[in-house]
Amino acid sequence: MVIKVYIASSTGSVAVKKHQQAVIGFLEANRISFQEIDITMLEDQRLWMYHNIPRDKWPDKGNPLPPQIFNEDCYCGDYEDFFQSKENNAVFAFLGLSSQPSVKDSES
Repeated sequence: MVIKVYIASSTGSVAVKKHQQAVIGFLEANRISFQEIDITMLEDQRLWMYHNIPRDKWPDKGNPLPPQIFNEDCYCGDYEDFFQSKENNAVFAFLGLSSQPSVKDSES
């Protein structure tokens, strides 16, 4: 299972940049394997992302903003969903992961 985080490397929105950094920073800090996909560079991936976000998660106007999070092809949610799961200590369930990854002892 691969967590996929769809981001936009070139965005003028400070909020989008901060949201992307928050998601990626959390995944890195918790040693969760993930793939970062830049929708500004890969048109086919941007279209795939839009096609696979449930319609009820689309804003009233415009397109869904990054970051968008998937576990393989299964939609997990956007930044707001991620933030809520983090507040509820339920990020691993949100990501569709059974448990927190084990960390190897670096002194071995």
